[in-house]
Amino acid sequence: MTNKGGVQVKRLIYPCVAVYGILFFASVVGMGVPDDANDIEPLTVGQSAPRFTAHHTDGRPYVFDPGTLEKPVVLITYRGGWCPYCNMHLKELRDAEPRLLEMGLEVIFLSTDRPEILYASLFDWVSDINYTLLSDSKMDASKALGIAFRMEESEYERLKSLGIDMEKTTGETHHMLPGPAVFIIDTGGVIRFVYTNPDYKIRLEAGRILAAAQDMID
Repeated sequence: MTNKGGVQVKRLIYPCVAVYGILFFASVVGMGVPDDANDIEPLTVGQSAPRFTAHHTDGRPYVFDPGTLEKPVVLITYRGGWCPYCNMHLKELRDAEPRLLEMGLEVIFLSTDRPEILYASLFDWVSDINYTLLSDSKMDASKALGIAFRMEESEYERLKSLGIDMEKTTGETHHMLPGPAVFIIDTGGVIRFVYTNPDYKIRLEAGRILAAAQDMID
């Protein structure tokens, strides 16, 4: 009776452990990415910038390593070339970027668009820009910066009905977006300025980015 009972207990324990392991793994995978843009928790001033990998238009990896920066960096995230508010912001920053470069800063734009459509996806009136555009289609950078969130299924379907299929633009099935953000990072890898807004229609004006950059180098 004891041996039989022991076997029965073991048979109960193993499935329970397996199920628990699956649930734990699923929770870890999804941990830290909220379902609402209002719940994002961006890194803040004084924190170290994260190390992450994005991709060039030809698919080559670009490793952002805060421990080896030769110049301060202005890091600007946007949703994609399909987003008219992103395009308007990119257009507005045309005059600011050369001034930031003259100040000695590097300017990087991160998009959810997959590498091969980074430039082709932009509206005609911003297609001739010379920005450094990188693909964060896997959302590694956005998750590390604390600005990633999962869009509601209704929003995904709404965009799809407008001809914007996020699974095609990103090449991924995660249905994640970044909250539009601006980070300014010094050569020590420390975040010196942060702007984020859960409302994707509101962007930081070029003048404020220039002022923040100037404050850092003064």
